[in-house]
Amino acid sequence: MEQDITLKKEGQGLTFLKPLVAKFTPKFQKGDLVPWLKKSGITLLSILLFLGLWHMGSKALYNIEANYKIEKALTEQGQAAADAERDCIASGESSCQPNTLPSPTQVWASLQTLIADHKVINADKAAFNEKMAATNAKLVAKGKNAIVYTGRASFVDIVLTSIKTVFAGFLLALLIAVPIGVVIGLSPSLRSAFNWFIQIFKPVSPVVWYLLVFMIVKTLYIGDSSDNAFVISFISVGLCAMWATLVNTAMGVSSVDKDYINVAKVLKLGTFQKIFKVILPSSLPLIFTGLRITLSVAWMVLIAIELLAQSQGLGLFVWEEFQNGANDSNAKIIVAMFVIGIIGFLLDRIMLSVQNMVSFNKNEGV
Repeated sequence: MEQDITLKKEGQGLTFLKPLVAKFTPKFQKGDLVPWLKKSGITLLSILLFLGLWHMGSKALYNIEANYKIEKALTEQGQAAADAERDCIASGESSCQPNTLPSPTQVWASLQTLIADHKVINADKAAFNEKMAATNAKLVAKGKNAIVYTGRASFVDIVLTSIKTVFAGFLLALLIAVPIGVVIGLSPSLRSAFNWFIQIFKPVSPVVWYLLVFMIVKTLYIGDSSDNAFVISFISVGLCAMWATLVNTAMGVSSVDKDYINVAKVLKLGTFQKIFKVILPSSLPLIFTGLRITLSVAWMVLIAIELLAQSQGLGLFVWEEFQNGANDSNAKIIVAMFVIGIIGFLLDRIMLSVQNMVSFNKNEGV
């Protein structure tokens, strides 16, 4: 009996973990295991098929370019030069390798290189901070800015910069689009009055939004020597991506069931009470659909805008690797492509989870 009491007391400390464990533990009903295994098997096969086709395609392109290099050497310099080119390619020496679509193994090797490079840069940062700790403490005590590490950013730092930029842009889009969408949705006259504005500016290219924001920010920050790339980037992203949320919010508000509005009138709710207790809850499914689209668009246009703004994110990283033309540059570009896709997918899942938490309409997304 004493042992049972002791075990119960020890287990009480972990009861708070039960809801969390239950949330992430798959719930299999009777007969669910076989369909789940079948679905997982099909997914695995599709991944293997994709990798196989990728490998064969990269090998075919490699052979095409290798043969071209050998034939060119034969035509321009003779048989001896062609044989030397063939031997150099076969040896694996980087100086003469065909620069074409990298294979899955090359992309994986580049990922490992980027991770190792991140560790080296982190060690350099730590050493710099340790070296400057005393000096920075004196500067801060005098009210001056501390000296910060200004070395090159690692790939992980670049990814984090892009995520920070897209979230700032998404927040800006939310703060602009949702209030305007609610106001427009409540008034048919305003919808008609501002429809031309939405239809004209919604399809504008992110490059044009960048140029517009650059003109304004450059003037507002005139005489300021600080780097404005982040400010320009996130404002451009927000303005370019907000339109889906604006349109969906207006549509959701305007299509609220009239019975709900009548109930609000019977209860004599004020304007703000009606908006926050009746209209917004009813509009949430469409609003979140718009927010999901906005976040996806923001992540897509971010790459182009970071390139134009010279912001230290994935867009600039991809362009610099393309311009670099090193033997592993193509593989690093493919790594960035997968990272962009995976982060985009995760951002969409996060928005879907938030939608399911705050909305009555639950769905699994597409």
